[in-house]
Order: sequence, then structure tokens, then C-alpha cells
Amino acid sequence: MNQVTAPCATDDEPAEFLAHYPEYESTRRIDELRATEYRYLDHDHHVYLDYTGAGLASLTQYRLHHDRLVSGCFGNPHSVNPTSRATTELVEQTRAKVLSHLNASPEEYVAIFTPNASGACRLVGEAYPFGRRTRLVLTFDNHNSVNGIREFARARHARLRYVPLEPPELRISDDVLRTMLPPGRGLFAYPAQSNFSGVRHPLHWVDLAHERGYDVFLDAAAYLPTNVLDLGAVHPDFLTVSWYKLFGYPTGVGCLVARREALARLRRPWFSGGTIQAVSVKGDWHSMAPDEAAFEDGTQNYLSIPDVETGMSWLTGIGVELINRRVRCLTGWLLDRLMSLRHSNGTPMVLVYGPKDTVDRGGTVAFNFLTPDGAIVDERLVEQESAAADISLRAGCFCNPGAGEVAFDIVDKRMLRRLLGRRIPTIDEYLDRLGLPSGGAIRVSLGIVSSVADVQRFLNFAERTYRDRRVDTSGLAPRTRC
Repeated sequence: MNQVTAPCATDDEPAEFLAHYPEYESTRRIDELRATEYRYLDHDHHVYLDYTGAGLASLTQYRLHHDRLVSGCFGNPHSVNPTSRATTELVEQTRAKVLSHLNASPEEYVAIFTPNASGACRLVGEAYPFGRRTRLVLTFDNHNSVNGIREFARARHARLRYVPLEPPELRISDDVLRTMLPPGRGLFAYPAQSNFSGVRHPLHWVDLAHERGYDVFLDAAAYLPTNVLDLGAVHPDFLTVSWYKLFGYPTGVGCLVARREALARLRRPWFSGGTIQAVSVKGDWHSMAPDEAAFEDGTQNYLSIPDVETGMSWLTGIGVELINRRVRCLTGWLLDRLMSLRHSNGTPMVLVYGPKDTVDRGGTVAFNFLTPDGAIVDERLVEQESAAADISLRAGCFCNPGAGEVAFDIVDKRMLRRLLGRRIPTIDEYLDRLGLPSGGAIRVSLGIVSSVADVQRFLNFAERTYRDRRVDTSGLAPRTRC
């Protein structure tokens, strides 16, 4: 009989972790990739815990970018000359790869390259046919780039509605959503995964909103780095993607993936180079391009767009499901340990916002450290001290004010409006008037080559630095932004 050997525990991989998350063993290939393709992390003794902020690129991705540039000549794609044709071929090849990666039928969807995910949000916001008889429905849990769509809707007198989050999990029930989505016309926008709490909101909301007459804008920026999204099964009208969040490189390239039917209803308020089929100055007339080019302003980032195909192939080669499994194990361990940390007097060291387990959540964990008497440790201090320990994490509200306001229990809307109607000199004074003990949370997020050693090193830092500590924040610089 073959004897099964138990995984060997080390200081970096405690036996308790391996016992609770045995499926982590099946992700060992990622350790090999980290030692080779991502060796810059361990060479610099760096702990990277900001994957929701940006993914990391492999050395192979950088090398293939270099090899492509030195092996050919590429010009502006808006022509038929040889260098332009070479560029156009690569761009269109990448466009097809985007749809294939999302299992999106080219008959139903188009892929529009944008400078970033925020640019994709702006394209929809400025061109969507808002009016007095339409609604914009947003969840409290949205990135500011999605929240900003409300300004376009408001300018055209559309009705605005926010769907509240339910503490402490920071989720939304189907019943609440149905109440906030009365039958009608308009746009419903929400994230597939929260960039604040890691909550994965249900994808079946797309069908629910369609049944009630709404187009759906799905923000997939935080979801796609560790999840497969099948647009053959889920059919949002608009989907935004940030490629560097998936695989680190290239930056400066995002995507709006749109249903052709929905795209045809958009009316852009301007035109630019590259977006028109014909234009006249004397005749004061223009005709927009009949395809996705109508939404790609000016010259594309044509030297970087082919790197999107490289990144997708790299991610697929590793296996998104494998990355998902690894991140799930590490997130569970991080949550288990954070919730178990105690001061000598028995009080908790950490307050976690959002789900406390791995059910329907991703690898983004938001929390604050607490002092022995229960006060929140200023997020600026944690950011400063973790940076000194070569740990990259994020602190603040993460461009998601709605989730933060619910997490920090800001419930008095009238007080908020009164405060915001006055001129407040500093963010710190604004926080004081709200009675908030801190300007935001700490966010640790896990991704493609995260390891148990990363989590352990952070946990060791946390316990060593904040256990039984009463902090002095008098020397911290004032806050300048959320």
C-alpha cells in the first residue's frame, strides 16, 4: 500500500495552515513560477499585498514585449502602409483574443480599447441616452469611476438611485435589489467583485436587471484577476476591464466590452481623430465610424495593446482556476489569523469589514487595527510602518466611498449633506466633524503569486507592531485626499 506523506510544515508554512487548507498543495507550480518569473519579489525581500491595486508581471511578459519591438517596425494603425498594416494586424488579433478570453461571441460583443477602466466608464457615461424618463441605479459598493457616471445622468435629469449595502457582510440581498430596481428603463451598474471588501456580488443580477428593463454595466476590474467570466452565460451590456490588474503589464490599456445592440444606442457628445467615417468643416457635418473605432479616440496605444494578448496567454497558461484556489486558501488563512489576534487583555486586535470567511468573496480584505482599549489605529501610521518593513499594502477608502461609509457606520445623510454644503478646509477637519476615528481602512489583497510566506510575514509584522500598543499619531502628516 502506498503511504501518503503529509506536507512538511515550515516557519513560513505552518502545519495548521496546511491542515486547514490542504488544497494549497495542488498550487505548488505557482511557487516555481515565483522563484523564476517573479524572482524580483524575493530578491528584494518584498511582501506584495496590493494585487487589487495592480497585478504583477512576469519576466517573460517583459521579454516578449522587448523581442516584438526589436524584431519589427510598427506605425500608426490609421493607414494601409506596411508598418500600419503590421500594427493593425496585432491590434485586431488582440481584440479577437479579448473576446475569446471572455467567451464572448463576436456576433454579440465588441472589444473597445481604452486608456484604462475609468476611460471605459466615461465612454458609457457620456454617451448613454439618459433622460427624465430613465434611471441610473448604482450600488453603494462601486469604484469612483463608476460613481462618476451619475454626473452625466444628473446633467440630463435622469433619476438616480443607490442600492444600500447590508452590514456587517457589506452585501445586498436579491429582495433589496428588486425593490430598488422598479420596472422601467435605464442603466444598472455594479461590481462583480468589490475593490473594498472583496465581496462577489451575484452575476445573476444581470438577468434580473434585464427582466426589469435595464441595461447593465458590470465592473469586472477586481473580479477577472482570479476568476473566469463567461459572456456566453452572463450577458452584461457593458463590461469594464483593467488589464494591468490581471497581469501587471501593460499599463495604460483598458477595455470596454460591449454588446453590439447596446453600443448602437450610445450617442457620443463629440468626435475625434480615428472615430469618424467622414467629416466636413465647411458643411459642419460628420459621420461616426460604424464599428468600435467610433469609441477609440485618437491613436491607440498600439505598441502596448499586443501585450494584452501576451498577458492573457500567460494567465491562461498558469490557469485562472489554479490562481483562484491558491488565493482562496491564503485569504481564508489571513482571515482566520486576523480574527484570532488578541491583545494581552483579551480584546481583538483587528476589526474586519465585510465577510469573515471565503464564501462568495475574493482575495481583498479590508480591516483596521485596534488598540487594547478598542480605538482604531490610524491608517496613515500602519501604511508608514508597513512600508518601512518592505510590505506593500493599501490604506484609505480605496476610491469606494459608499462601501466605506457603510463599513464605518455613517448613517445620517442629512448631516453629510450639511457638512458637504460648507467649505471645510481639510479632510481631517471633515473627519472630525463626522466623528470618525480614522480616514479609512487597511486593505491587504492577494493575487497571482502570493504565498503563505507573504501572509505569515505580514501577520508577524502585525502582531509584533500593534499587540498591546497604544499609539501616538501626533507626528503624522495631514491627509490630503481620501
